[in-house]
Amino acid sequence: MQLTAPATSTTTDFKATGRRDADGMAVASFILGLVGLLVLNVFLGPIAIALAGVALWRGTARRGRALLGLGLGIADLLVLVAFMQLDSTVSWSF
Repeated sequence: MQLTAPATSTTTDFKATGRRDADGMAVASFILGLVGLLVLNVFLGPIAIALAGVALWRGTARRGRALLGLGLGIADLLVLVAFMQLDSTVSWSF
């Protein structure tokens, strides 16, 4: 009697966890982009853009949320530039 290990597919496991990671990145980019409109836009904007890009590259199921995160990350940087022009400083406060 010969014992064999059950057949598992590592590629399907990787795709399942890779998709789940990409979905999490899409949601994180959306949240960070949204929060970045109010505070720390110099940091949160580029992070939101990077997370959205990686999520889209990995083929997330939440494509709309990743695109919103990308747009909000760009909006964060535009808000930063606008306030830098108005205040003539690198950051702005309330």
